[in-house]
Amino acid sequence: MSRRKWIMAVVVLVLVGATAGVLTRLRANQKLGQPGLRTRPLAQSQNLEILLPERVSGFTSEPVEQDKMVLGALPKDTSFGQRRYEAGDGFGTLVNVVMMGSDRTSLHKPQFCLEGSGWRIDHAASGETTVRLERPQPYDLPVMKLIAAKQVTSNGQTVAARAVYVYWFVAEDALTARHWQRMWWMAKELLRTGVLQRWAYVTCFSVCQPGQEEATFNRMKEFLAAAVPEFQLTPRADAKAEAP
Repeated sequence: MSRRKWIMAVVVLVLVGATAGVLTRLRANQKLGQPGLRTRPLAQSQNLEILLPERVSGFTSEPVEQDKMVLGALPKDTSFGQRRYEAGDGFGTLVNVVMMGSDRTSLHKPQFCLEGSGWRIDHAASGETTVRLERPQPYDLPVMKLIAAKQVTSNGQTVAARAVYVYWFVAEDALTARHWQRMWWMAKELLRTGVLQRWAYVTCFSVCQPGQEEATFNRMKEFLAAAVPEFQLTPRADAKAEAP
């Protein structure tokens, strides 16, 4: 091996060793950040219960248990919350929250869950948008809106169904609809302060007939405007949400 190759090999080994040392030191000294959602401890568990509201203006609800496959696949320190909401006219939506603990692999791109359930995302009709909230102060909540299609069986017949899937990520004093941005903020905050942000992603899912996607999304926005302030702590009432 030439002298130049020896030097390059040594440099690579030094960089790999230094990176491993930094990561080990960060892992040993990191502190887990506070949730950006209302929670309470679960008995005999390191996890938290996400406190989704039982009642929202015009909606009743019932809790929905997490799928056992989801519980088995995600890290043991993952926290959950899930409720099904229904209005008097029959309109319904499912709110689901997944929050990481010290194991950041609890969270992934929400598109994986949707496509894994057999829904095909219409990328042309999907994209980032906002939902206007007035509490605890007026602000625009960044969300990702996905429109999806699926063939379902109803009364013995196969029919076309559409769905509106809205999601965003929230941590203490941080909000984003972008998966890559959440990961960047988390890494930057860990390096800067030693705090591992406790991110959660919130999803809201409603099924509708083809052609009713926009009307369904409008109903979902009305629901979220009333529901989100009841369980989300970011932004705080006394400060604007800012990127870390």
